[in-house]
Amino acid sequence: MESNATLDRTFVECSALGFQSVITIVLAVACFRLWRRRGSTHFLTWSVAWTFYVIRLSCMSTFLVRRDIFWLFAHQAATGISALLLLAGALQLSRGLVLTRRHFLLAPIVIGWAWFAIYGIDSMMVAGLTSTLMLSAVTIYTGVLFWRSRDRISRDAASVLAWTFILWGVHHLDYPLLRRFGAGTLYGVFVDMLFLFTIGLGLLFVVLGEDRRAIAARNAQLAQLTRLLLRAQEDERRRIARELHDEAGQILTAAKIGLDLDGQVEASSLVGRALEQVRDLSNLLRPSVLDDLGLAPALRGLTEDVSRRLGIEVSLELNGPPTRLDADLEVVIYRVVQEALTNVTRHARATKVQVSLMVQATVVVLTVADDGHGLAEEASPRLGWLGMQERIGALGGSLSIRPGNPGLRLEATMPISRTS
Repeated sequence: MESNATLDRTFVECSALGFQSVITIVLAVACFRLWRRRGSTHFLTWSVAWTFYVIRLSCMSTFLVRRDIFWLFAHQAATGISALLLLAGALQLSRGLVLTRRHFLLAPIVIGWAWFAIYGIDSMMVAGLTSTLMLSAVTIYTGVLFWRSRDRISRDAASVLAWTFILWGVHHLDYPLLRRFGAGTLYGVFVDMLFLFTIGLGLLFVVLGEDRRAIAARNAQLAQLTRLLLRAQEDERRRIARELHDEAGQILTAAKIGLDLDGQVEASSLVGRALEQVRDLSNLLRPSVLDDLGLAPALRGLTEDVSRRLGIEVSLELNGPPTRLDADLEVVIYRVVQEALTNVTRHARATKVQVSLMVQATVVVLTVADDGHGLAEEASPRLGWLGMQERIGALGGSLSIRPGNPGLRLEATMPISRTS
């Protein structure tokens, strides 16, 4: 009867260890696939660590069946190696550790200690206590390392992994106190499986945190690229505008004067119209008043020009201290107003437009409202609006376009940066 009970208990314990091995194999395979996809060395290290953990469980199962002390030694060696590899993976993730040959010298030391603990110490209680204390210390230190790295890696992942490894390290201490050295108990196996599930959740948070950081870095790069492209575009517009104004404008002016002196009125009129078109194009590309006098005069000139050319009543309201803003911010405000007025004249069929610019302590609020027919529900965003969003977003601002009463209302909010 006692023999049958022992066999039944051994079968149950080995079955529990087998189920724990399946969970650990899943962790090892998941970490290996993450390494193949991402190339992050800590995932490869963790994959090897979980593989050794599976070997540990297999050795324990074999010892429970055969009662051969060699398998107890193999279990101890695999346990120590897996614990060190888990610590190495944490160091790679949190501190960028690069494994070298001297790090691998710890493996024979761990194996040698396992041999000494099993074959050199007469008391199994003493052997088990010393091995357990070292295993617990390594596991708890792994958790502390994750806790200290909360700002370097994902805080959720670091917190989950830190508490899991710390509690797991404390749980290791019950081996010599509540269990015979080398034996397995069901409650211990199931507690270990709970920790494995939680570690898997922490690794999922690690992956999500890396993805968030990668997306944030990519967005920052795109935002920087957008700013550089917009700045290059404005520089090119400024150069072309000045060449048109200084070169073509002066040539046409001289030609008009010569034609006037020769009495060729019709030809002079044609040259005069061409000169006006060149000046309008130059002003459209980059008004010199924006660089020379600032935003307010440039906006007044823009709104007056639209009113004069198209017969639309455009009112301009400027609120705030009359100080110069950052050059990039002034350009964005001017371009947004310019694009908004272009959309009004092309699509809205409006008769009145109100432009309002409010300069507050930390932000500027730009509003453009018209009395046109608004935006059709099925209409898709126009390219000009997307350009507005890119310009405003590059400065960390926001843009909203919504129906007015009547017409359409555009509102842009951008952080302020004044120049001296």
